Amino acid sequence: MRFDYNFRKYDFRLVIYIVILNILGIMIIRSATSAASYKDPLVVRQILGSIAGFAVCVGLSLVDYRKIVRQFMPIYILSIAMLAGVLAYGTASGHGAVRWIQVPVLGQVQPAEFVKIAMIVFYAAYFEKVKEEINLPHNILLAFLYYLAPTALILLQPNLSTAIILTIIIAGIVFASPISYKWMLGVIAALIPFIIAFIFLFRSGLYDKIPFLHGYQAERILTFLNPSENTQTFYQQMYSMMAIGSGKLTGKGLNNNSIFSVKNGNFLAEEDNDFIFAVIGEELGFRGAAIIIIIFLLIIIECLIIASKARNLSGRLICVGMMAWIGFQTYTNIAVATGLFPNTGITLPFFSRGVSSLISVYIGLGIVLNVALQRRT
Repeated sequence: MRFDYNFRKYDFRLVIYIVILNILGIMIIRSATSAASYKDPLVVRQILGSIAGFAVCVGLSLVDYRKIVRQFMPIYILSIAMLAGVLAYGTASGHGAVRWIQVPVLGQVQPAEFVKIAMIVFYAAYFEKVKEEINLPHNILLAFLYYLAPTALILLQPNLSTAIILTIIIAGIVFASPISYKWMLGVIAALIPFIIAFIFLFRSGLYDKIPFLHGYQAERILTFLNPSENTQTFYQQMYSMMAIGSGKLTGKGLNNNSIFSVKNGNFLAEEDNDFIFAVIGEELGFRGAAIIIIIFLLIIIECLIIASKARNLSGRLICVGMMAWIGFQTYTNIAVATGLFPNTGITLPFFSRGVSSLISVYIGLGIVLNVALQRRT
């Protein structure tokens, strides 16, 4: 295969940031799972997922992203089919949520993670296609209807956190598109009555009247608002903040055997997933946690730089969508671990255990790298 690319434009800075985070992620996973070595099955699975994800990322960085966005409708249909398949054949979690499907050889796969990148590609292609008539009512209505189908299927799992992430991603893409601000302000105005109704029902204790809000989700919000009255459900975040604070400036070190470790005392819940930032804070300290946050920030800035130099609208929107995804998901995970947000079940990219989320992020960044490779002069 012949590539007509100027490889001096290849964004090696972004690759370096990704590799650093992924290596640190594997080290943190080993410590969080208290694995004796890197040969532990959970760690090996994460390493194999990282290798596969990086290979896919490099491969996609050499594929013209314009060829990918031309297939936006088959990609959308496949996404809907996968989400429908989860409801029909999925595996339930402890809360009864059905989010995974069993795939031969690969094991458990979470399709909603791949739907995130699918929707980024879809909306980037859709807005590119209708950009000359983007503000016509029927095009705006279609864009909204395309959003409703996957979001409704995700909420039926139920998976409120992923639905929120998907909404933020699409909102970021819409904001960066040529859609008139009048439409955006109109949507915000239309949402105000629903927000008021949500607050009224929640404050009145009528949680069962709020669509798509399940009992355990309402409990998490109540715990956040009144932690002193819900100590039994606040313990996850309480111990997470305790672990982060105990790390002080330099941390206690990876894989430490300290009897004063919150993690070693088995006080942390979901320490290899939703609350992995607590392990980062305790074992790497403020210094290590700050470095990781800065690298995430550099990835976000790099995505915006590539977006500003993209060859066309679809390339720009892909980069903005990835920026919104990584930025919001990273911020939310850290905010939950530090008690700034209610417990949402959102993972930390590159660090939380889970091959589906890891590979899906790599797929998105691979496409971003190709956008960078074809940037304007």
